[in-house]
Amino acid sequence: MLKPEEVTQAIQKEIQRYETKLEMQSVGYVLQVGDGIARVYGLDEVMAGELVTFHDGTTGLVLNLEPHHVGVVILGEDCGIKEGGQVKRTGKIAQVPVGDALKGRVINPLGEPLDGKGPIVTKKTRPIESLPPSVVQRQPVKEPLQTGIKSIDAMIPIGRGQRELIIGDRQTGKTAILIDTILNQKTTGVHCIYVAIGQKLSSVVALTETLEKYGAMEYTTIVSASSDDPAPLQYLAPYAGAAIGEESMLTGKHALVMYDDLSKHAVAYREISLLLQRPPGREAYPGDVFYLHSRLLERAAKMREDLGGGSLTALPVIETQLGDISAYIPTNVISITDGQIYLEGDLFYAGVRPAINVGLSVSRVGGNAQTKAMKQVAGMLRLALAQYRELQAFAQLATDLDKATKDQLTRGERMVEILKQTDLHPLPLEKQVVSIFAGNEGFLDDIPASRVRIFEKNLLDFIDKNYQEISLEIAEKKVLSDTLKENLKQAITKFKSTIDNRP
Repeated sequence: MLKPEEVTQAIQKEIQRYETKLEMQSVGYVLQVGDGIARVYGLDEVMAGELVTFHDGTTGLVLNLEPHHVGVVILGEDCGIKEGGQVKRTGKIAQVPVGDALKGRVINPLGEPLDGKGPIVTKKTRPIESLPPSVVQRQPVKEPLQTGIKSIDAMIPIGRGQRELIIGDRQTGKTAILIDTILNQKTTGVHCIYVAIGQKLSSVVALTETLEKYGAMEYTTIVSASSDDPAPLQYLAPYAGAAIGEESMLTGKHALVMYDDLSKHAVAYREISLLLQRPPGREAYPGDVFYLHSRLLERAAKMREDLGGGSLTALPVIETQLGDISAYIPTNVISITDGQIYLEGDLFYAGVRPAINVGLSVSRVGGNAQTKAMKQVAGMLRLALAQYRELQAFAQLATDLDKATKDQLTRGERMVEILKQTDLHPLPLEKQVVSIFAGNEGFLDDIPASRVRIFEKNLLDFIDKNYQEISLEIAEKKVLSDTLKENLKQAITKFKSTIDNRP
């Protein structure tokens, strides 16, 4: 028989142990879903750019705030989302994990690993969208970012904190320039972030394998939103890449982020905007397509020394149609960036690789960041090449040419040859300086054009073996003194005498 006192005590104990677990949740309901877009009713306090969760666990991103409902883009498959289904707020703005744990990893724009190497162990996250550093926080670009490509480092130099556009038709070597630049950062401590937007998965896998083969994945992060990913993920990808790079910049380190390519990014944004029923503008792009890229590229900067002196360099890529650089998206991005490297199909097929059109390519700040040694040898190179191109066109019409014109044509032809470079072979500064110096000083004028590349390779090997002190001095002092110039001339003359005397 239970006594009344025991029952009372048991009830009192239960009352004391009872805790209220009431939780307030902001919940909405799906009004309509389709084409990767959901219209949701009831989320009155939701923020623009906030992540929400659908009843089947799929994540969505709030982009449109309208009087009676919100437009949500679905970051995944929309098959499991039904009309009337619940939608919960997360209270979080879209963010991505950042830090050293991301080096060597392949992730999607939400920071989820795609490489099968397990979860990413980092507690640090950054919002995907953030304000760029203000004018007061920045300093001018004055430190070189060597790409290892002779024609770029000599004539269109890139500085840390710069935004340099790489533009050209499909299959003209745009991604090859990015890969060489990543390989050349091996000893520089620069964190490279490669953002693949709307590319084939096979291309991303091939790129990852190349970087692993050359040991470059150790300091590289790949953010991939491939062509089979929904448009919202392709839209988020470059911002995620910028956020990862910003972490390095704000902690006083250096980062290089590459967006390959922003044409596909604009197309993905156009798709989302049209589905959200935003009014279309020129070429059916929404009115804010300029802001789409300007707010992304303005995040690249060189920070002031008292703020750590870190930098974020951006190399956006734009694919043109039949060389039309005056189309809408190309002109937009050209006007945002600090210069462009224009790759031409005709040059590429003529065997000039990298196929850089020197006349249309420019770096608006890189000259300030160029090393003195490179300035000394490359000062007149752009002009000489432009004159050679003009003379070449003229020489096709003229029959007899005077000696000065012939000499200029000979020199120009040799300089075009010396600036050619094979993929996956970036050159350090000292070797670039030696090559261009040999061409400028006329040491190649009597070498047949077809043998210039072999001559250059053998010359660099010869100097490495017999005159190592020259390379070391250029690498350390980054300036060509008169004594060093004389020593270099003697070394090249000595090399030429050895090849001339061979049977």
